[in-house]
Amino acid sequence: MAATDRRIFRDAYAASINSLVMGATVCGWAASFYLMARPHFLGPCIGVLLCAQCMLWAAYLIHEAAHQALFAGPRLNRIAGETASFIAGSSYASFERIRKLHIRHHVDRADLVCFDYRAFIGRRRRLCRVLQALEWAYLPATEVLMHLQVIWRPLLVKSQRAYWPRAMTMLVVRLALLTLLAWWSLKALLLYCVAYALLLHALNFFDCFHHSFENFTVRGDEPIPAGQRDRAYEQANTYSNLISLRAPWLNLIILNFAYHNAHHHRASLPWYRLPALHREMFGATTHNVLSMRTLLANWHRYRVLRVTAEDYGNPQPGANCAAGFIGAHGVSFLTVI
Repeated sequence: MAATDRRIFRDAYAASINSLVMGATVCGWAASFYLMARPHFLGPCIGVLLCAQCMLWAAYLIHEAAHQALFAGPRLNRIAGETASFIAGSSYASFERIRKLHIRHHVDRADLVCFDYRAFIGRRRRLCRVLQALEWAYLPATEVLMHLQVIWRPLLVKSQRAYWPRAMTMLVVRLALLTLLAWWSLKALLLYCVAYALLLHALNFFDCFHHSFENFTVRGDEPIPAGQRDRAYEQANTYSNLISLRAPWLNLIILNFAYHNAHHHRASLPWYRLPALHREMFGATTHNVLSMRTLLANWHRYRVLRVTAEDYGNPQPGANCAAGFIGAHGVSFLTVI
């Protein structure tokens, strides 16, 4: 009988680089609360940015764990995913639920959601206007709604009742911790809310311009209608919104998640190998690489329209411009469940 493979990481490099990022995420997140509670101005400002950055890394570590790309085995990936999910504030649903629907996104080559927020606000015109007003004021109200529905739907929707214990347990735990944080430092609590808003903005910005896929609302494992969604379709409707081409190290801010064409070409490839695959696939060309300047302009220009827009827009493949690309709301892998 062959000896059991007891590797923790895939290889030595994975052990060093993933340990570094995971350690920095956990330690930086914990240290950020101390900084946010400090007097004066500089310490709290650094604390807010550090907290947002660590939560952003945590979100993308969930994504890595979902593709079994952090550790060699599924058990440790699940533990890492649950830990990162708690840091990122998305622990009301289990890591397995997040992982399962995200893998379907790759298999079906479509944007899948279990909660159609547009239909929800379409029946509540006042709520729709409130969301639009808050988005106009650069408050991430739509993404907050998507996170809140993970909590309330197990209470109110019969088909979601199986998820009620997890959602309520996490709600009680997190409210207790937030209460302790307020008792220790109300300032740190308020600044944590600012950091969380920055996190939601960052996640939404990168998620909303990754694809021009078809969008489907699903229940459980129900299949979606058949279509011509082959690998050519997948690459043609996937975009790499790199923070910088000239300074690739800046893309580490989001753990290279912006190399999205490379990620969809080999979904299980670890984050630190995506730049090399991108160069192998496209060389020095800007195939499906969208201009960060244009995307920032679009994110600003369409911030209200994006709340209700059914059509994301469809930039031309290969063009280094995304004029007219409205982008999507509610497609974060953390909240589509």
